[in-house]
Amino acid sequence: MPNYRRLYIPGGTFFFTLVTYHRQPHFSSSENVAKLRQAVAMVKKQMPFEILGAVILPDHIHFLWTLPEKDFNYSKRIGRIKVLFTHALRNQNNLPENISNSRKKHRESNVWQRRFWEHTLQQEEEIEIYLNYIHYNPVKHGLVSCPHLWPYSSFQTWVGKKAYSFDWACICHRQKVLIPNFDLIIDKVGE
Repeated sequence: MPNYRRLYIPGGTFFFTLVTYHRQPHFSSSENVAKLRQAVAMVKKQMPFEILGAVILPDHIHFLWTLPEKDFNYSKRIGRIKVLFTHALRNQNNLPENISNSRKKHRESNVWQRRFWEHTLQQEEEIEIYLNYIHYNPVKHGLVSCPHLWPYSSFQTWVGKKAYSFDWACICHRQKVLIPNFDLIIDKVGE
């Protein structure tokens, strides 16, 4: 069995990728996005953390979180979010029935991939790169032509903070777009 090692730094900033089982598009419906947001809000209330950036795509999610100063347990938070969202789907009878024996043995549903992708940001400059990745991701996947068109992203929040212009990486006005280069982080994002 592979040996998974995670870096746990109290008060750290972390980039996460959570993927649905077999890339099922659970987040194609606004109702399921609302269920996910409710699960995140509940966990955030129980175990506080700061969400610096987020994007919800049909079959995966990216988060950028900072934990409280003496806290390092992001795994517990992510596990709880997965459980709460899965229970919300189960309550609506939206869960697929075909659960493998291995998943039954580990008491898992077939909503999420077993693990999640994590990268610890150790330099301040990394935050901008990962935020750009998060906000450009819907364009990268061909879901929209411009970041401002995707409704399930923290992009508008950052536009409000004047960290981005509304037309960042935008082609709406037939302007030439400078596409961010993610070559340095592509092996750290879990897609």
